[in-house]
Amino acid sequence: MDDKDTPRVGAAVRRRRRTLGLTLATVAARSGLSVPFLSQVENERARPSARSLDRVAEALETTTARLRAAADSARAVDVVRGEEGEGVRRLVRGRHQLSALEFSGEPDLGREFQHRNDELMYVVAGAVDVEAEGQVHRLESGDTLFLSGGVRHRWRATAPGTRLLVVAVAEHIDATYDSRR
Repeated sequence: MDDKDTPRVGAAVRRRRRTLGLTLATVAARSGLSVPFLSQVENERARPSARSLDRVAEALETTTARLRAAADSARAVDVVRGEEGEGVRRLVRGRHQLSALEFSGEPDLGREFQHRNDELMYVVAGAVDVEAEGQVHRLESGDTLFLSGGVRHRWRATAPGTRLLVVAVAEHIDATYDSRR
């Protein structure tokens, strides 16, 4: 496999190792690879061969296919270029702790939402009406609205060319706070 074709799996390897609560030394012992090499892999300074990646995957109790699939979603830095047009655009690719969407045009999704985690709405351009907890909040360009997790809400663009940025803690993250703890 050409070096350019080898995926950058470092962040995925690091995330999996930390999820399992393993040290680099433990993964090195399990895989037969050196700690410095594994550190270089995790820091994207080295790309493992197919055989080395198999050994790392086995040491991390997963498969190379899963590490490769997680590679894109584990990127530490990812640029999403602007696009023309209307609709919904993901601003954060992959499976991260943060979710961000841009809505453009004049959508009225016609439904109510309730997310388990906190959410922030920011009007980039235009205007939006957001109904939450029995009140309608008119947001215009530059305005933000914060919603705690669990708050039922709905929204609709009320001006042509509206662009709404919605940033939230991702649904797969349990960011709820229990005051009884």
